[in-house]
Amino acid sequence: MSNLDISHSIAQRIAIIRQQIPASIRLIAVTKQVSVEAMQAAYEAGIRDFGESKIQEAVVKQEKFKDFEDITWHLIGHLQSNKASKALAQFQWIHSLHSLKLARRLNKLAEQQSLKPKICLQVKLLPDPDKYGWSVSQLMLDFPQLNQYKHLDICGLMTIPPQGLTAEETLSMFQHARELADKIQQQFGLPLPHLSMGMSADYLLAVQAGATTIRLGRVLFGERSM
Repeated sequence: MSNLDISHSIAQRIAIIRQQIPASIRLIAVTKQVSVEAMQAAYEAGIRDFGESKIQEAVVKQEKFKDFEDITWHLIGHLQSNKASKALAQFQWIHSLHSLKLARRLNKLAEQQSLKPKICLQVKLLPDPDKYGWSVSQLMLDFPQLNQYKHLDICGLMTIPPQGLTAEETLSMFQHARELADKIQQQFGLPLPHLSMGMSADYLLAVQAGATTIRLGRVLFGERSM
């Protein structure tokens, strides 16, 4: 397939998804193992939000797009404590803050760097040994302290369903995330307007449940070839 054909295919896929979701929903193109050429095609089709899982891979791509000042970069993968400073320097959004200890470190580093990144708290709403994140009970215990970290713009929740759920179970879990955000606002007075949930296999269910941000890779770019 030629580069022109690839660009046309990506543009078509983006157009179809745009027709399926409200205009208000932020569509993040997940570009892990996606070529710069494919990212360029997505940009030309209107994508301005790009999500990366690994900081080292992101840095290379960000250099290629350094003159594109309207792009917002999102860290959506697991964040290790020793990569926190680099993450702050490279990403405007961090969707995977998963512990109070890491929040404390990010807040201190953000203060030192005069930054205030937008943060989604990763919550694990169902048991899943393969995922990081707060349990609901632990998040409610930690939230008063999180609310004190003034150099973090904590503005949403992020969640990923475990493998093997039915559509009904997935929808229920996404609805639980919406209810949790509302509960936090009522109890602690901090609005959490952003719900980062929904990927290629389940984004329509996430939208139905109230997602404000969806993270799509395969459905935009096809299976990874790199």
